[in-house]
Amino acid sequence: MSISEFFSMGGFGYYVWMSMGMALLLMLGEVFVLKSQRKGLIKQIKRTIRREKTRL
Repeated sequence: MSISEFFSMGGFGYYVWMSMGMALLLMLGEVFVLKSQRKGLIKQIKRTIRREKTRL
């Protein structure tokens, strides 16, 4: 089995590699979305803590 046969996947290489690429892209996107949401949540918690401190 040569490397070109591996990448062609018996004629279905385009679909296989495109689906693998899309899955990787979505997984990386999920990481960035979660990091962004985490930062927003931390900011919200800090605001709430500051607000609670001023009430006391």
